[in-house]
Amino acid sequence: MPFRMSGYIPFGTPIVVGLLLPNQTLASTVFWQWLNQSHNACVNYANRNASKPSPTSKFIQGYLGAVISAVSIAGHIRGAAHTDKDLGRLVAPEKPGGFASANICNVVLMRHTELEEGIDVLDNNGNIVGSSRVAAKHALLETALTRVVLPMPILVLPPIIMSVLEKTSLLRSRPRMILPVQSLVCLAAFGLALPLAISLFPQMSEIETSQLEPEIAMATTSKTVVYNKGL
Repeated sequence: MPFRMSGYIPFGTPIVVGLLLPNQTLASTVFWQWLNQSHNACVNYANRNASKPSPTSKFIQGYLGAVISAVSIAGHIRGAAHTDKDLGRLVAPEKPGGFASANICNVVLMRHTELEEGIDVLDNNGNIVGSSRVAAKHALLETALTRVVLPMPILVLPPIIMSVLEKTSLLRSRPRMILPVQSLVCLAAFGLALPLAISLFPQMSEIETSQLEPEIAMATTSKTVVYNKGL
């Protein structure tokens, strides 16, 4: 399925290639950022903690907020990068810092209902102890950190590798092969980055009951409980 983690690489690679195209205009930057963040929004929603029902209106609100904020970040940073080269190197939209900022906004806005309603926490026997907003904050923080790591190999490795490959006689004599080769390099980097990022934290994470709401801590004798942080 296109919005499951198993479909993230095949459906996301063409977007990554578009984001890395040279000589981007503001319009093309906004287009690729919109497409990228729309894809990310659907992935974040499909891989959320779905222990609570989420109405369609909440999805639409989250989507609009996530995409508008991400595209705004890209536009403002690109404009600022023209006047501040140090800022541009750090957080330009095609750099890891810019992507990380947009991806964090995307995760939080697409899963904001978890912060409002909490997520189920389970004891050692798999019984639901209660619904915790504290656990929801931990889940979103862990997921957001994976989205910080995710773009780093994708956006750092392909430009370095392509700068070397473009100097070879094969690509110098066949410039039409540059884009296909770049696509394959992006696919390989994406394939490396995704499992690396999502393996940072287990999907079923553990938290001490003493850190949770008092009513949840009093409802179980377990010292720790687990929750599904999503992916």
